[in-house]
Amino acid sequence: MHGTPRPPATPAQALAAMDHLIAAHLIGQQELARRLGLNVTDLTCFAFVLEAGDELLTAGDLAARAHVTTGAVTGILNRLERAGYVTRRPDPADRRRVRVAAVPDAVARVEAVYAGHYKRLNALFSDYSPEELAIITDWFTRATALAHEYLEKLNRNDPDEEC
Repeated sequence: MHGTPRPPATPAQALAAMDHLIAAHLIGQQELARRLGLNVTDLTCFAFVLEAGDELLTAGDLAARAHVTTGAVTGILNRLERAGYVTRRPDPADRRRVRVAAVPDAVARVEAVYAGHYKRLNALFSDYSPEELAIITDWFTRATALAHEYLEKLNRNDPDEEC
């Protein structure tokens, strides 16, 4: 079904559709986190650890990605470690730092919870042509960059800067 005709849409309709997607995913993340015995922030941080793979993150890296303080990330890591999701390893290049590694059993638990949803999303993506997927991927990438830029502006809390 590649190249399936799509109904026309306005920017306002696209924005409304995006808002509905974000709301559905926020609610879904809360439910998935609850099922895994975590809160959404901790689950998000665990996702960053998973995304990093063998390039283990430092606590500072994780704080920057999650837009939290290093003090807050310490609490997040304590909770994730107690729940059996991560371990901390000494950084071989700097003994003052630690690196965060995912626990394999935890990775399997999280993948099992997400498997059905990701299977359905992959089926949805298969309805699009390679050209359409390129556009979708470009849009997601650029929208993510805009969201990070917006978050940085909010965090600066500069009354003279338009958010």
